[in-house]
Amino acid sequence: MADASLTFLIDADHGQFYIQDLEPYDAWMADHALDADLPPAGWTEEAVHVHRIGVEPHSISVGTARDDMVEAVITVHASAPITEPLAEHIVEADLNTPTGQLAVSSPGVLPEDGPGMAVPAGLLRARVSYVPSGPPAVDTNGGPGEHFLYRIDLWPADQAGELVILKQGPNPWAG
Repeated sequence: MADASLTFLIDADHGQFYIQDLEPYDAWMADHALDADLPPAGWTEEAVHVHRIGVEPHSISVGTARDDMVEAVITVHASAPITEPLAEHIVEADLNTPTGQLAVSSPGVLPEDGPGMAVPAGLLRARVSYVPSGPPAVDTNGGPGEHFLYRIDLWPADQAGELVILKQGPNPWAG
């Protein structure tokens, strides 16, 4: 079976976009949205400056180097792929997808207006790689920040794992 893939451009408003199994994420948010001990979109201080991703149940927020249109690709693999040798930063975390339906959105793009794809239902491992690239083939606002291809590799996981930084990029990194 060939790997399933989705390449897209998204307006990374406020320097982020989300990949989520929306139905269980919304249910979790209904119970936890007002919990003052939980940072919005998983953006702890460490997530902002070290991980570059925010993690919540059924959701990963990908921090981007630009508040602009960015290019990303999600690929579903049968097992863990090789790491991207050109990536500047690589981090892995779990993504639980009980419905097997991913929605991609951002603060400026509603889930129903963003791309989506079917993935294996259940626990997935997600590897987010920040691969230096040129600007996307669309008009951008010309703001500050480096251009990256945000590569998200997903594969089924047998058991839950910790967030792991496989390659730490420079700090500061955005802006």
